[in-house]
Amino acid sequence: MGTEGGGGGGGGGGGDGYFKRHFHHHSDTDVISSEKVTFSGPLSGPLNQRAGRKSARFGSSADASSKISNSPDDDYVEVTIDVRDDSLAVHSVKTAGGGELEDQELTLLARGLEKRSSFGSSVARSASTKIRQVSQELKRLASLTKRSHAGKLDKSKSAAALALKGLKFISKTDGGAGWTAVEKRFDQLTSTTTGLLPRALFGQCIGMNKESKEFAGELFDALTRRRNLTAELINKAELKEFWEQISDQSFDSRLRTFFDMVDKDADGRITEDEVREIISLSASANKLSNIQKQADEYAALIMEELDPDNVGYIMIENLEMLLLQVPNQPVRGGESKLLSQMLSQKLKPTHDHNIVQRSFRDFKYFLVDNWQRAWVLALWIGVMAGLFAYKYVQYKNRAAYEVIGFCVCLAKGAAETLKLNMALILLPVCRNTITWLRNKTKLGMAVPFDDNLNFHKVIAVGIAVGVGIHAISHLACDFPRLLHASEEKYELMKPFFGEEQPTSYWHYVKEIEGVTGIIMVVLMTIAFTLATPWLRRGRLNLPKFLKKCTGFNAFWYSHHLFVIVYTLLIIHGIRLYLTHEWYKKTTWMYLAVPVTLYAGERLLRVFRSSIKPVKLLKVAVYPGNVLAIHMSKPQGFRYKSGQYMFVNCAAVSPFEWHPFSITSAPGDDYLSVHIRTLGDWTRQLKTVFSEVCQPPPTGKSGLLRADHIQGENNPNFPRVLIDGPYGAPAQDYKKYDVVLLVGLGIGATPMISIVKDIVNNMKEMEKDENALEDGTTSDIANNNSPTTGSSSNTSKGKSGSVSGNHFKTRKAYFYWVTREQGSFDWFKGVMNEVAETDKSGVIEMHNYCTSVYEEGDARSALITMLQSINHAKNGVDVVSGTRVKSHFAKPNWRNVYKRIALNHTNSRIGVFYCGAPPPVKELRQLAADFSHKTSTKFDFHKENF
Repeated sequence: MGTEGGGGGGGGGGGDGYFKRHFHHHSDTDVISSEKVTFSGPLSGPLNQRAGRKSARFGSSADASSKISNSPDDDYVEVTIDVRDDSLAVHSVKTAGGGELEDQELTLLARGLEKRSSFGSSVARSASTKIRQVSQELKRLASLTKRSHAGKLDKSKSAAALALKGLKFISKTDGGAGWTAVEKRFDQLTSTTTGLLPRALFGQCIGMNKESKEFAGELFDALTRRRNLTAELINKAELKEFWEQISDQSFDSRLRTFFDMVDKDADGRITEDEVREIISLSASANKLSNIQKQADEYAALIMEELDPDNVGYIMIENLEMLLLQVPNQPVRGGESKLLSQMLSQKLKPTHDHNIVQRSFRDFKYFLVDNWQRAWVLALWIGVMAGLFAYKYVQYKNRAAYEVIGFCVCLAKGAAETLKLNMALILLPVCRNTITWLRNKTKLGMAVPFDDNLNFHKVIAVGIAVGVGIHAISHLACDFPRLLHASEEKYELMKPFFGEEQPTSYWHYVKEIEGVTGIIMVVLMTIAFTLATPWLRRGRLNLPKFLKKCTGFNAFWYSHHLFVIVYTLLIIHGIRLYLTHEWYKKTTWMYLAVPVTLYAGERLLRVFRSSIKPVKLLKVAVYPGNVLAIHMSKPQGFRYKSGQYMFVNCAAVSPFEWHPFSITSAPGDDYLSVHIRTLGDWTRQLKTVFSEVCQPPPTGKSGLLRADHIQGENNPNFPRVLIDGPYGAPAQDYKKYDVVLLVGLGIGATPMISIVKDIVNNMKEMEKDENALEDGTTSDIANNNSPTTGSSSNTSKGKSGSVSGNHFKTRKAYFYWVTREQGSFDWFKGVMNEVAETDKSGVIEMHNYCTSVYEEGDARSALITMLQSINHAKNGVDVVSGTRVKSHFAKPNWRNVYKRIALNHTNSRIGVFYCGAPPPVKELRQLAADFSHKTSTKFDFHKENF
């Protein structure tokens, strides 16, 4: 065939010219002229050498897409290359119609193709060489010819994006500062080795972390093999050459480096043994122990996929094909793209130079987001200010003011606020009362019950301030002034302090009022100190003998000193300074109702747990130090998904009760909790149950297991008591049509209950619909299912108005982020059930394993490849071991919110989070930003214990 016509592209003079690469199905022909060269060629790259073979990963669709049509109407992409005296640059990329192809990913790829070199004697010969040099990169855009115009553009963009992002040996966090930082580390590491860097320090020098030491060693070996270096020491010049190769943006260069790592004998072929070794290496670098154990199986799977003819090896072209295959994804329409761009514009930070307008806007947003908290705190502060002012004025008009002065007014004003706060601090921990108010009343619309523990802490701060003012005013001001008062002034104090004026300061301190006050201050100081997060969670690095005095046990027992404190407070209030009338001694009046209510709740816990015993059904110990306990559900035990209960095990401690989210759904005929070992009590609990467990039989999950139902080991379980259920933020998911559920590690527990509840509801709806079609009526087995009075639609528009069983939630996004691969075993059954049951796509599950390097990193490239092959062939994810495909590294929460906002415009989304504190600030801020600047409103809820 002849060449393409010479259209398109301007001429150049003086040795400059434009070279165009047209992607069309023709043979290679070079035509060199004095000004222009047009180069056309077939799509003969490695992506198109496997037509006719069915891929386990992409099925028959891959075969169709891998073949190139011979139709003369096929579209092509036109790349104009600007050849100058000392460089070669991609000038422009155009579509078949001649329009500019404005795409950031393709532009970046085009820039990556630019190479600088000296021409030598012949511009034409060098130009031809350079075109061939970049030919393989340009062929990656060939997928533009595989669909209609819109389809082609989308796929090529995806392939280009993979080429740009794939096989990166250095990430932003690992050595991304460039050669300057590497050189600095080299100088530090070689200061004692005469300027030579050993293999063992190569990873540290280029910025890789300790976990990647073995991977860095293999990378070092690959780079030295390529250069025929045998020593395990390199100098700075060699290191710079290594650095330039591994930081090269060319995908071909990165692919060659990765291939060399696998191809240890440097024969240009990869055998199954070499694949097995690199799988083990990648699994080790990403802390994927399960994959490491199954390296033989997965190596055979890769060879089966890439070596269909059983020749015993694979070539670099096979590896490239698999790495650049793009999973099928729905093409977002032009309207959605426009919405996404508009949304991004709205979310850009606004720089308002008018400080008044900016302050007003920020204050308005603050009130919109926090009006419930604001009015409660304002009321509390207002009442305290009123009581303080009332007592201050009252004592300013009494005789004591003439002797002691304003100090007595401060002491009495602070004392009045202390009475109020010592009464209020009990109410937020009256969990039964709060649960009843949350479930049975509409107060939750105005009162932030989710912040009960936060309010408890705020009141504690108020008590600390009040105690400080009250104690300092008495000890540092009132008593010294009484001691030094004149006889005339002391005459006014005789009715309160006796006929004789004391001459010793300790006279006041040793009285009942002083002793009780000092003991209360000491006990409160102990309780407040041990309740601080860094001591309660044992975060401080203390000596061993002090370490035993911290942790949850220390917090729990010290908090029960409140029994002594309240007893002393009542005595202190009865023996009040400067007051004799009983009706003016109001301390007991403040405390009567809250103390009675709290005492009643504690008695109810004892009574309820004793008359509603539970029978343990199954216990399993999972990786990550997690203990799962399944128990019978007591008669009348009604709960909602997202709620929690307290657990007591007398074999560990007869007095301690600890809260845990319920992981079973209301429709299940059992109760379950998953407990992670984080402190003394949970560690001992796991030890107690591990003693009655054995390694599980084949096919059962868990490291250790005991099942009473199946008669496994006939275990003798220790006695367990439960108390609950209690209300929690996650139980309000029923109020929203769309929910975003986020769990970090063991924080996924309340979200799992919600997911199971939605699945149970879907099953009931399907059963009812089938019953209606058959003309019969099904029984509603799930009386505890969350229901609403109005019908709702599923995400695909199916009517949800089935008699007797309605649920409002029509879409749920579940994001579970965990550090360890073994964590997925905790809820493997639930995830598989969702994948098999949810045919309508109501629940969208996203598992993230943060121990794995982000997609595109060379250390996780083989894991990504293996994941795609195994999931397509067997339907199981190699990381999680479930039908839900896992993601790597951490989620981009901004993109998560943005996607939901685009999918659900003019909607209110419930965001529920449970887990460690670090992501809370970002998730809450994003919820506020998107609520303020888009039509989608996000309500953020955080789990508190």
